[in-house]
Amino acid sequence: MCNLRAILIVCVGLIGACRTVAYEPAKATRPYPHELAQGSVAQVQVIPGPKSVRLVNATATSYSNFDLWLNQRYVTHVQALPSGQTVEVALDQFWDERGEAPFAGGWFRYYQPTPIVLMQIQSDEKSPLVGLVCVLPEVVRER
Repeated sequence: MCNLRAILIVCVGLIGACRTVAYEPAKATRPYPHELAQGSVAQVQVIPGPKSVRLVNATATSYSNFDLWLNQRYVTHVQALPSGQTVEVALDQFWDERGEAPFAGGWFRYYQPTPIVLMQIQSDEKSPLVGLVCVLPEVVRER
């Protein structure tokens, strides 16, 4: 009887872990600012992980209080990215205008993880965006 109860608990836990789409309408953001051009590319490396991205700021410029755009769709706010420092941002912090989040990796994922192909900093509503250098997942795996 205990074994059956344990099996049921594990099965219910696995069913809850297999949600199809991260969707929370209350977390919907604004649309990507297509009217702003990308003005430059900073030597800030974006290193993807299964559930987060690492931002490695190898520049002499510190960034603070900015929005970070992923693939011209998802956005999150970042307090600071100091010069010479590394900051990790969880993928579950990014949301789009419909309240959807990117798909993270992991064993129980339902879809392929969202590829990280474009990441940009938006410092305010009028300045050009700053592009970041995205490291391909194949390069990360070879290390």
